[in-house]
Amino acid sequence: MLALPEAEEIVVDNWGNQPTFRVRKKMFAMVGYGAPTACLKATRDDQAALLAQDPETFLVAPFFGRWGWIDVVLDRVDPQELAELVEEAWRLTAPKRVVAAYDRDRAAG
Repeated sequence: MLALPEAEEIVVDNWGNQPTFRVRKKMFAMVGYGAPTACLKATRDDQAALLAQDPETFLVAPFFGRWGWIDVVLDRVDPQELAELVEEAWRLTAPKRVVAAYDRDRAAG
């Protein structure tokens, strides 16, 4: 997660020292509550598709689910799919200029 431009880890004291991952102070991911999960920002459409695809791996995130966030069970998800979901969560959160620069850098190789 921290390899993405401007991503940073911030531990939230009043959330039980839970690590969160942010870009310009806006959260796009966090470590799940107690269980081995990652909570990721997603669109409501993506949330619905993931829940339909594999309801044992993808869950509606507590507290944030009504905005499309998903919990991903880490020992069930394919690592490549998890990486794609993390990048998409970052893309939904990062400023458009930061995303565009990231895409240009990747295209340039």
